Amino acid sequence: MKRDRYVFADEMLAELHHILSFWNEKTFDEKGGFFGEVNANNMTIKEANRGSILNSRILWTYAAAYNYTREKEYLLMADHAYTYLVEHFYDAKNGGVFWEVDGNGKPSNTRKQGYAQAFAIYGLSEYYRATGNDVCLTLAQKIYHALERHLYDNELGGYIEAQDEVWEPLTDWRLSEKDLNTPKSMNTHLHILEAYTNLYRCWKDDGLRNRIVELIHIFKDKIIDSQRMHLQLFFENDWTLQSQIDSYGHDIETGWLLCEAVEVIGAEELKAEIERIAIKLTDSTLAEGSAEDGSIYNEKKGSHLDTDKHWWPQAEALVGYTNAWQITKDKKYLDQAEKVWDYILSNVIDKQNGEWHALIDQNGNINANEPKAGFWKCPYHNSRAMLEMVKRLQ
Repeated sequence: MKRDRYVFADEMLAELHHILSFWNEKTFDEKGGFFGEVNANNMTIKEANRGSILNSRILWTYAAAYNYTREKEYLLMADHAYTYLVEHFYDAKNGGVFWEVDGNGKPSNTRKQGYAQAFAIYGLSEYYRATGNDVCLTLAQKIYHALERHLYDNELGGYIEAQDEVWEPLTDWRLSEKDLNTPKSMNTHLHILEAYTNLYRCWKDDGLRNRIVELIHIFKDKIIDSQRMHLQLFFENDWTLQSQIDSYGHDIETGWLLCEAVEVIGAEELKAEIERIAIKLTDSTLAEGSAEDGSIYNEKKGSHLDTDKHWWPQAEALVGYTNAWQITKDKKYLDQAEKVWDYILSNVIDKQNGEWHALIDQNGNINANEPKAGFWKCPYHNSRAMLEMVKRLQ
């Protein structure tokens, strides 16, 4: 490494504060919650719809930042996000959280997406860790039970993508228009695993632990292609594969999240196998999904490589490479993390206006159509990477 690792950590901590300053200044709505979009020109679009994913990720981010730094400003922001989630996204009548509300906080899309329930649990459990608020933990448990009751597949295992407001079946399960319309996906299972792991930190429930173990096995046995060492993304109910897409950011993210889950639940019997899997997923990302400058490509569909550089795979690669270094003690992984960081510093961070550019092509051109903050552009991947890196390097 060119840097002393403690200097490396200091750079990450400084960037964490820069990221959160942007969200404080550009998205905070004094009337409640957070504005739904900031465009590429740093203009806040106050009338934009607001997604539950964005609100839950903001809740997690500020709670996690407070839990590490103990800076009161971050706790106040988490309070703000928590209140808005309870008052506008939580469905007190039917359970679970709505997908989307309008700029005034009125539900505009009331479907119950498993992915959204997971992020609500993720944010609420982190907020409970910050506050000890038993009402908050109870709400996280209620959403967990609703997810289990309505979306868990008792016959074939795993979780159905979505149901409607009253938990009746849908025929369109998609998270977004770019996704395949299949009843099960890697993405939803990954974030349910992540959320349940964080909930287990707060609530040592045997049933919850059993579900985490089951999710780990689903990844091992059904989602990860053990020959190619890539995740498989879209499935029918019986786990019949419906796609041939490699998502490099998800590959390397999954490796470290599986390791985290095993550690949190104390599953020593799975540790060695999961660490081997994490290293293989990291190696496949390094070999196939990494550009010469260290940046991470978006994905590969069949034989077509999408060379765009989205902000979030860069963040996940930082953690994934550092996790591999911690497991193996092989310095090449830490060197690669530093290489990704240098790419982020030079190309991704907007040093003039704050936050990270959402999308950059292989020639270094910034996509001016992608927002700085939005339905999917949240302070979660990059803030979490900064926090993880500081903890792992110090």
